Amino acid sequence: MISQKWVKLIKSLHTKKYRKAEQLFFVEGEKAVLEVLSSSWTVQALFATTSFLAKHTDRLHTVPLVQQCTEDELVKIGTFSSNDAALAVVAMPHWPEVDLETTPWTLVLDTINDPGNLGSIIRIADWYGIHQIVCSPETADCFNPKVIAAAKGSFLRVQLHYLPLTTVLSQTTLPIYGAYLGGENVHTLPLQQTGGLIVLGNEANGISTATGAFVTRKITIPAFGAAESLNVGIAAAVICDNLLRLSAACAK
Repeated sequence: MISQKWVKLIKSLHTKKYRKAEQLFFVEGEKAVLEVLSSSWTVQALFATTSFLAKHTDRLHTVPLVQQCTEDELVKIGTFSSNDAALAVVAMPHWPEVDLETTPWTLVLDTINDPGNLGSIIRIADWYGIHQIVCSPETADCFNPKVIAAAKGSFLRVQLHYLPLTTVLSQTTLPIYGAYLGGENVHTLPLQQTGGLIVLGNEANGISTATGAFVTRKITIPAFGAAESLNVGIAAAVICDNLLRLSAACAK
């Protein structure tokens, strides 16, 4: 049974204010919990069903508090509609400062509001080997439970930095590619160098005027049908796929 102290704490971690104050967040589900247990991140407490504990005893020796509980208890404190495995309370990592110049590609997110979209973008970045994302302060919190769930473990391998975008973009000489409805065709974009920054804008309003002032190349995904626009997560995948493909060809 989960104590009232931990029930209260975990429920408070649903809210950004308390996650920030406690410097904690939580991870749900067997696969994601096992990934965080296998990482270097600090798990402060683990709440798990009997079956999970029996299967993964060898993973638990570094966790200060391991407590058996029921599936119903996990559902009540978490966000999943069903969870027959575990929930881990994890300390937020302390990442080094953002480094644009020695990182081949960096994603830049201008007010991405939807946690599901942010989680998908983190997963996409991980797939394409992009280990750094710069977010505007208004972008969804990367430790939001919905972001963690959508990222599917990729949150462990991609660093997110929340900074004023105009300040960051003004300090680099790298190419800054901005996703727009009108721009150069990303399928055939000629690249002069491998690497740069990829700016993705708000789901409804796109890249802000202030951020757009620093974009050096406007790019677009050509449409072959009549849809008004693409989901920002899908757009991120298409753009990353094309830019990294063209970058690899340019490097040969």
